[in-house]
Amino acid sequence: MDGIDLVEIIGPALTAALEKKGFTELTPVQLAVLDPAHANRDLRISSQTGSGKTVAIGLALRELAQKPAPTVQGVARPRILIVAPTRELAKQVEEELSWLYAPIRVRVASATGGASYRTERKALGSSPSVVVGTPGRLLDHLGRGVIDARELGAVVLDEADRMLEMGFRDELDAILAYAPGGHQTHLVSATFPRDVKALADRVQPHAVHVEGTRLGEANTDIEHVVHLIDPDQRIDALVNLLLANPDEQTLIFARTRVDVARIADELDEAGFAVRSLSGDMEQAARDRALASFRTGETRALVATDVAARGIDVLAIARVIHADPPTDANSYTHRSGRTGRAGRKGTSSVLVPVALLKRTLWLLRAAGVQYRLEPIPTAASIAAVADERLVAELTAEDPEGFPGYDARTWSLAKHLANGGETTRVIARLLTRVKYAGATQPREVRAIKPPPTDRKPPSFEGVRRKGHGDFEDGWVQFRVTWGKVHGAETRRLLAVVCRRGGIEGSDVGTIRVGPTFSSVEVRARVAEAFALAARKPDPRNPRVEIRQDSRDDRKPPPRDDRKPPPRDDRKPPPRDDRKEDPRGKRKKGGEAPPRKRRPG
Repeated sequence: MDGIDLVEIIGPALTAALEKKGFTELTPVQLAVLDPAHANRDLRISSQTGSGKTVAIGLALRELAQKPAPTVQGVARPRILIVAPTRELAKQVEEELSWLYAPIRVRVASATGGASYRTERKALGSSPSVVVGTPGRLLDHLGRGVIDARELGAVVLDEADRMLEMGFRDELDAILAYAPGGHQTHLVSATFPRDVKALADRVQPHAVHVEGTRLGEANTDIEHVVHLIDPDQRIDALVNLLLANPDEQTLIFARTRVDVARIADELDEAGFAVRSLSGDMEQAARDRALASFRTGETRALVATDVAARGIDVLAIARVIHADPPTDANSYTHRSGRTGRAGRKGTSSVLVPVALLKRTLWLLRAAGVQYRLEPIPTAASIAAVADERLVAELTAEDPEGFPGYDARTWSLAKHLANGGETTRVIARLLTRVKYAGATQPREVRAIKPPPTDRKPPSFEGVRRKGHGDFEDGWVQFRVTWGKVHGAETRRLLAVVCRRGGIEGSDVGTIRVGPTFSSVEVRARVAEAFALAARKPDPRNPRVEIRQDSRDDRKPPPRDDRKPPPRDDRKPPPRDDRKEDPRGKRKKGGEAPPRKRRPG
């Protein structure tokens, strides 16, 4: 494997586990962590989604994991604590490390929000050497004494960038405060923006930066396609994309929980086997949806960004962005759900014309090569379906095929010789859904407008101001400014957490010295205002209120039209005897009284 003696480096047991799982070579990040110069050092691991970071962490911590965990009844004293942003990612990390460590008899347990406390306490009481969990639940168990951190040798912050975006900074600080002196701290992140780097510099000042593949370099087997659509035909476009390749496992991303539910319902009504996944679902329902998708019972899964974190289904052949992502990092995480373990994948972005320029710059920032392509037409989908059926029906029987039973073969020969072959075949075809779950839709072809190469303003996240009523944004005032540590990314995390919205529903963010302003999409503004008004124990002094200057209504469109040209002719010079103060001059007429609007 890779021309190196893995048995000598990681031992025969772990080598056998990798080979059993189908590994024929290690990825760059997995090779990098095995460098002897990195032993017993804090690691700052940056590598793309889908590049094998979880296995890399497992290999890096293999010796520490094999140290027996002390046995204390009802209490976990793990050697390794791994913090992940979501339940799905935590469970995925648990599964990955479980098969990797199974031959060396290392026990792995998880602790995530939404799971049963009783079940978790039982698992934690079985002396696991590795515990994986979400920030809130881990902090809860640490505070209750269910997890004892005194024997910790390493703490891993997995997808640190996403955890900071989700507002878990305080929880991470609290968890690290429980760890004893001398422990290793490892940070794993696809990218290291300013806030992640600041956290890393604070908690691991002498770390080694381990770089696997840079942004846009991993998952080179993924094709990136941009489809221009009419916003009113988003569902039609999704239907045609699904029909074009009906046997592929497809993960569809949408911005909000409401969008996820709406898309899943409409695709279900169209006849597709589809499930949804969002943050407000009960854990049992989430587990059922994921299990159905993993087994292939469900071919399509619709999810929000956060809910989809940790989904690692090798069979995902395509990711569809029903809504364009908000930034390059989000696009990287989304598209990284396909093209895993050397398989081919496609990432398709549905883009309204109004968002095309911004989306193309976002893709360039993500470092990917893309192509513009129209949505498949109804005619092209039907033609492909016909070709697929003909190929399937006329293919030679595979070697070893048991053959048809005598009755079936006899009936086929009889029908073929009866002179009504065409009619018989047509009737049989009407009984087979060879064209897919539903009829393809007629989708309007959208031509791309001319674009310049000027990047969007305000660091790529700024949108039109609140005075632009047609854009549907509502401005809110936040009592938090630069002098108290506010910055754009931290403010975005607080706003999303307090208001229960996605980052894509936030427009322009302006950070001032003592207060800031943010724009929220109008369709979620009312619910956001109610949620954000509630007291926040984490930041009791930070208030979020709608800006009073934004309470105004846009004037009716007719009132904003200029008056007819005849009405704008100046009066004769003799009639203009009014002085600047509006008083009547001698010999002049009194100024006309202003009429009150009727």
